[in-house]
Amino acid sequence: MEKLITAFPQNILEALAIAEKQTFKQPSNAIQNIVICGMGGSGIGGKIVAQWIQDEAKIPVTILNDYSLPKFVDKHSLVIASSYSGNTEETLAAVYDAHNLGAHIIGICSGGALKTFCEKEAHDHIIVPGGNPPRTAIAFSIVQLINIFIQLGIIGENNLEEIKIGQQLLLKEATSIHAIAKELASFLNEKVGIFYAGPNYEGVAIRARQQFNENSKLLCWHHVIPEMNHNELVGWGGGDDRFAVVFFNTKDLIPRNQKRYDISKDIISKRGAKIMELDAIGDSQIQRSLYLINLVDWASYYLAEIKGVDIMDIKVIDFLKSELANFK
Repeated sequence: MEKLITAFPQNILEALAIAEKQTFKQPSNAIQNIVICGMGGSGIGGKIVAQWIQDEAKIPVTILNDYSLPKFVDKHSLVIASSYSGNTEETLAAVYDAHNLGAHIIGICSGGALKTFCEKEAHDHIIVPGGNPPRTAIAFSIVQLINIFIQLGIIGENNLEEIKIGQQLLLKEATSIHAIAKELASFLNEKVGIFYAGPNYEGVAIRARQQFNENSKLLCWHHVIPEMNHNELVGWGGGDDRFAVVFFNTKDLIPRNQKRYDISKDIISKRGAKIMELDAIGDSQIQRSLYLINLVDWASYYLAEIKGVDIMDIKVIDFLKSELANFK
């Protein structure tokens, strides 16, 4: 895992090289909506990218983490299936239905049944390097998604440039990223982790929760401001020092949400919880997101070391899949 996390900046470069070689068929029908299908480490890239482009794309983007497509999917839909292994059953079920509905389909995978299906049905698909845990392949999914949207005229080419700048930022800030990640790991040790972010960074907060779940074997949760001010903030009436709260500071909140941030931190700290603030570095949402993703990946690694757990172990997921295989 140490090598795989170290490879994140290099993976971005490899993903960009793959993207440069891709050309996609233009849809036969005007695209009126987009659905990105994917689960876990394969799916989170879709959530993050959807938030990156929401102020630029003029058609709605829906994230599907399930078997069944929304009823609006038809021949005017772009359905992107992201499955690192190519064998994710939920994603396969959705993409098969999308094919039957006449949607324009593009696959992202390392092989498996998704590759076979796309080849058979003449759907565009992108092959990325395989053989690693899906959660370590996020660079490949986010770059390919951005490239798809650029080539189909949904967003501008400047988004790939932002990814390139973000990649260089990770190399420049590597030493400080490791130092802050170690501090974050110590902060979360023997606590229940809670991650709060602004609304445009919910995907990054979910990624943080997922990484601490899988890598560090840590139960935790996330929420976003301002929504948490309308429900979860009241729950802090029962808060205490069991909780370690991490605020993602991205310096791009609208003023009223920034004020909500400040008030929320004050309320939570008075309930006995410890608070740590992570200041994202970068001049754009894409750059700041890549910085936070890499920092959290390293923190989840260091926390696994502190706890003495097997960072690669996902036996419980393997058990679940084996049980499902026997379910008809």
